[in-house]
Amino acid sequence: MKERIVVVGGYGHVGRILCEELGEKYPGLVYAAGRNLERAERFSRETGGKVLPMRLDMEQPVMESEWERIRLVVMCLDQADDAWVGACIRSGTNYVDISAKAEFLNQVSKWRGAAEESRSTAILSVGLAPGLTNLMASWASKGLDVTESIDISIMLGLGDRHGKAAVEWTVDNLLSNFQVMEDHRLRTVASFSEGRAVHFGGKIRRKPVYRFPFSDQSTLPHTLEVPKVSTRLGFDSSPLTSILAGFRSSGLYHLLKVKWIRKAAVQAFMNIQMGSDDVALKVEAQGKRQGNSSTVECLLVGRDQSKLTARVAAMVADAVYSGKMACGVFHIEQVFELASMKDRLEKEVSVEVWRDGERGII
Repeated sequence: MKERIVVVGGYGHVGRILCEELGEKYPGLVYAAGRNLERAERFSRETGGKVLPMRLDMEQPVMESEWERIRLVVMCLDQADDAWVGACIRSGTNYVDISAKAEFLNQVSKWRGAAEESRSTAILSVGLAPGLTNLMASWASKGLDVTESIDISIMLGLGDRHGKAAVEWTVDNLLSNFQVMEDHRLRTVASFSEGRAVHFGGKIRRKPVYRFPFSDQSTLPHTLEVPKVSTRLGFDSSPLTSILAGFRSSGLYHLLKVKWIRKAAVQAFMNIQMGSDDVALKVEAQGKRQGNSSTVECLLVGRDQSKLTARVAAMVADAVYSGKMACGVFHIEQVFELASMKDRLEKEVSVEVWRDGERGII
């Protein structure tokens, strides 16, 4: 019987929180999977057996007899290609992905027909960014008759605890140039360029943010049919954010290609003891309403980005596991609404919205 929930990377920073959330509702059916069985077993003991251990090597094929037991896979790791996901979908196993690489998510989207045929559901862009940012963008876009552009801004607190994989992804992408679709044409953008100052509310105030390769700006132009979407990142320490931007513009960022310097940068980010664990997401949609220029804004403020990511993923995973979702491959904004997610996160976040400067409600 297909009843197991396998969380790949389930003993990692976000995966642990996700497993604990799901383990409370489905004790004994949730498996923390990864190559290090000892870590998985240790984590299982910490949960009192509500979460079980599983050794899983992504480079090795999963036995057909195993697929027959797995109902849902939640992926917390980055993957080099979509081969493993394809095997999952072909087996009729549901799939939820919290990764943020646009190129990979575009590959998985091509499995839509296979998912419909195998009667499985795959939900992509799940978590904080992408995830909540997608839902906020979708809500803001619906407040306009015509949406011409969407600006997404993300502020992360340096006092939060960040998993090593997330820090490595951030450091590595300080080096990156990435492509975005603007007015139906591809444009190459450099990380930590094109800065702007964004007001994140009374507590956090105005912070500088810079372009960063989150996948939402690559997928939303297709799912929401918006000509231009941009995503920017900043930290609660404005001086550090500006230093990183200067580091990029000066060309010194190439030093991160040196292994020991990259390793030191990752370690430094993980050991930073400053700032808060605040998280703020702001979406600004510009366009037309009733023939006039109009702006719709949405601000979400919370704490502990890992916990928020895991909470969103757990809610999506629960909905998929229940079998209430349509078959196929979808991004989160295609099957979920901000209002329902906000209601379930009301203890963790506050959400404010404005239409042309006037406060509104969701």
